[in-house]
Amino acid sequence: MDNPSEDQSQQVPSNIEVDYKQKLFSQNSQNYGDKYREHYLDIYKMYVDTSEKISDRRQDNNSFFLTLNTAIIAIISYLQLGEKAGTNTKFYWLVSLSGIILCYGWYRLIRSYKDLNTGKFKIIHLMEEKLPLAPYDAEWEALGRGEDPNLFLQFTKTELIIPWVFMGIHIAVLIQVFPWKSIFNLFKFIHEIICSNLAVNLGQFLSFTSS
Repeated sequence: MDNPSEDQSQQVPSNIEVDYKQKLFSQNSQNYGDKYREHYLDIYKMYVDTSEKISDRRQDNNSFFLTLNTAIIAIISYLQLGEKAGTNTKFYWLVSLSGIILCYGWYRLIRSYKDLNTGKFKIIHLMEEKLPLAPYDAEWEALGRGEDPNLFLQFTKTELIIPWVFMGIHIAVLIQVFPWKSIFNLFKFIHEIICSNLAVNLGQFLSFTSS
């Protein structure tokens, strides 16, 4: 399971914090009944378990995207593109473009899981206020609440860099293998057509005005 400190660096405005605290503790023990404490502990355990599952899914997604990007790089033989450019790279730019899109989706997914865990641990900390012990909040405090890198260096920051590293590789290859010459020739052809049409139209206009 991810350390809660990795996903708790964001500060929430006090009015929002009060709002979700009221939603969390919408009923007190007197209104709920005799099983309030028992059910409270059960819900706490279940909620902590959901945060662990989120962390597991997050790691699974990271493994998937890491494997996929590595496979893309292996398939198109990035290390040999300099020697074979112009021979077998006709559609490599499409593969590189796909890799860029995948890396951005990977980055957004990491951010989504990070934000989701941030919210979950804020709720866990609130629930621990009514428990005999608050291990997650105490752990977060012991690690300097993420403000001191000497105590704890957040893995999420490193995790967010990895998609950009792969994206940089894909961009470098895209620049190398993209059919710039064909695009230039296409624009040149379009420019010539436009210029020839303008010349014809201008000639017709001058003939009309001189007649």
